[in-house]
Amino acid sequence: RIFQMACKLSIEEVLLNLKSWRSTNDERDAITREFKFLDFKSAFSFITKVALKAEEIGHHPELYNVYNKVLITLTTHDIQGLSEKDVKLGKYIDNQYEK
Repeated sequence: RIFQMACKLSIEEVLLNLKSWRSTNDERDAITREFKFLDFKSAFSFITKVALKAEEIGHHPELYNVYNKVLITLTTHDIQGLSEKDVKLGKYIDNQYEK
């Protein structure tokens, strides 16, 4: 597969589309969101859905899981910032969480 080079977006532009996400507290252009589930199995199932979609679109988030909590950080590593890929994956993640 050939993927297009992403165009850099500001954190503000991205957060307009992903209202439940927030800026990370570090020096990079990235956004993050924590998700809570009933148990580990539900949390891990969610991570699996996200990972499969990420692989499909060629964009790989930072995924952290502790028991029933999942922390996801989105950034486009090849441009060292945020892009439409983050918006696309973030919307997918939000949609899966709300199901």
